[in-house]
Amino acid sequence: MRIGEASRASGASARSLRHYEDEGLIVPGRLGNGFRDYCRSTIDRVLVIRSLLESGLPVRLIRDALPGLVDGSEAGTDVVCAEFLREVQSHRDRLTARIAALSDQQAALDAYLREARRTNL
Repeated sequence: MRIGEASRASGASARSLRHYEDEGLIVPGRLGNGFRDYCRSTIDRVLVIRSLLESGLPVRLIRDALPGLVDGSEAGTDVVCAEFLREVQSHRDRLTARIAALSDQQAALDAYLREARRTNL
C-alpha cells in the first residue's frame, strides 16, 4: 500500500511514516516509480512504534530494542529484552524524578498563590 493508505491503516501521519523511515525504524519497499510500498508487517511495526512513543520512550531506545520486540526470532531475545527492560526502568525512574520536581514546583506555586490571595483580600 502507498503512504496515504499506510497512514490511514496505522493512524500515523505520512510525515511520521517518513520520519520513522529516516530514523531507521521502518524500511518500506519501493515501487518501480520510487513510491514507498508498505506491507502489513510494516504497518504492524508502526503500531508498535506509536505505542512505545506514546509511552514516552525515546526513538533511540525504540530503535535499539525494536528488532527483538517485533521480528519474532528467539536469538538474543532474552538479552534484548533484559537490556530493554533496564532501559525502560531507567527512563521511568527519570520520569518519576521529573514528576516529583514538577510536583514540588506546583506545590510552591500553590502556596504562593494562596498567600497572594490572602494578602490581597
